[in-house]
Amino acid sequence: MKRSELFFSGIQVPVDFFMMILAATTAYWIRNIPEALLFNNRLYEFSYGDYIKVMLIIIPFLLVIFAFEGLYNIRTTRKFWREAWRVFRALSIGLVIIIVVIFLQNEWFASRFIILASWIFATLYVVLGRSFLLFAQRWLLITKGIGVHRVLLINGSKKTKFFHRFLQKMPKLGYKVVDITQMIDLQKIKEIRKHKGVDEIILCDPSAPDDLQEKLIDYCSIHNIAYSYIPTSMQASKIQIRTLGGEPLFEVAHTPLDGWGKILKRSFDIAGSLGLIFITAPIMFFIAILIKWEDPSGPIIFKNERIGADGKKFFLYKFRYMKWKYSTSRENPDYKEALAFEKKLIEERNTRKGPIYKIKDDPRKTSIGKRIEKYSLDELPQFFNVLRGDMSLVGPRPHQEREVEKYREYHRRLLTIKPGITGMAQVSGRSDLDFEDEYRFDLFYIENWSLPLDITLCFKTVGVLAGKRKNHS
Repeated sequence: MKRSELFFSGIQVPVDFFMMILAATTAYWIRNIPEALLFNNRLYEFSYGDYIKVMLIIIPFLLVIFAFEGLYNIRTTRKFWREAWRVFRALSIGLVIIIVVIFLQNEWFASRFIILASWIFATLYVVLGRSFLLFAQRWLLITKGIGVHRVLLINGSKKTKFFHRFLQKMPKLGYKVVDITQMIDLQKIKEIRKHKGVDEIILCDPSAPDDLQEKLIDYCSIHNIAYSYIPTSMQASKIQIRTLGGEPLFEVAHTPLDGWGKILKRSFDIAGSLGLIFITAPIMFFIAILIKWEDPSGPIIFKNERIGADGKKFFLYKFRYMKWKYSTSRENPDYKEALAFEKKLIEERNTRKGPIYKIKDDPRKTSIGKRIEKYSLDELPQFFNVLRGDMSLVGPRPHQEREVEKYREYHRRLLTIKPGITGMAQVSGRSDLDFEDEYRFDLFYIENWSLPLDITLCFKTVGVLAGKRKNHS
């Protein structure tokens, strides 16, 4: 473990403590300014000294909850939104416990305003404090190389090359590939460690002989080198153990989206889509006017047939960003010509590998269409697809039937849950990813779904939409 990581992990505790004291002080100060609250009928009076004494009892208890929530991890690869969610969750758990204790302990203050205000300000201040520390840590990492993990990759496969490119593009993750070896060769590894230094070894070939892997693990343990490997599909699956007839059974769990998981996700989709429809309604109305103004011959909404969960077909709603004469909708009088033109463009300008296509510099787009498609505003009507139950807010992207027909058999796992407006693949590269990389992200999502993951991906999508796609025209 790097010294810089130990330092920033250790300093988080006093920073969190200070931020919570500051939050409590802010809440107390606001409560004692009647003008800020528009009323002056306080039921309880207590001095700042007595109030802080109680805070000095509560805050260490909250820090313990932070520790249990994993908020003192040492690595720099922490995600902002995930950490903000954990802070919110930890403080919310603490809030509930504090309310119960105050109810039972009549000697403590019982101001509802100061309790809720302290919770709100603590969430805000702690997140801000942690954001500053994370920024400082990553700045030192990227500009000064302080805290960089020197990584050795083993096996020159496609996965190795992918990892190498990925780590080069993401210096903020704190990894630097010092070398790549084709196989497990301890003598060569010793030489690399001697001349370049090695903090972590990643084995990209899980089929390597067991005896070599055992020697490599022993070597890493002796020299305090972190060891990781890319698992096979079976090794990566979630395994549940149960007994049947007195015999142990290892059951491969497909997805947490069964039973209550499905109910919870659907409830989140309904609430989220209703809220987003309400928020984006003015934007959608304005876009509709612009589309009709530029190309009045066609409809505002383009209905595109897609394949959803269990292979069921549905119409995906999008704002039309193409000239109507080029739209591949059966309602278009020039449908056959438009379809033939699209096939020609795919042959000449497709930028993606696999069954999914992406046309570079698509000449069919209107000027308004180019702008709304650039920031995915054409997808806003899909909130109605979510409300109808055809889609989810988060999940694999829905594909056309002609694309699904080109799937390999294992790709059909993408059809086992509802498709989504956004997903892990979208926030990890949008349409710039190859289909196999997109599949890998979506499969991870299917096997590791959780409601906090959905919420995190929704927030991350907002930031991703601000960036331009490499394949965008």
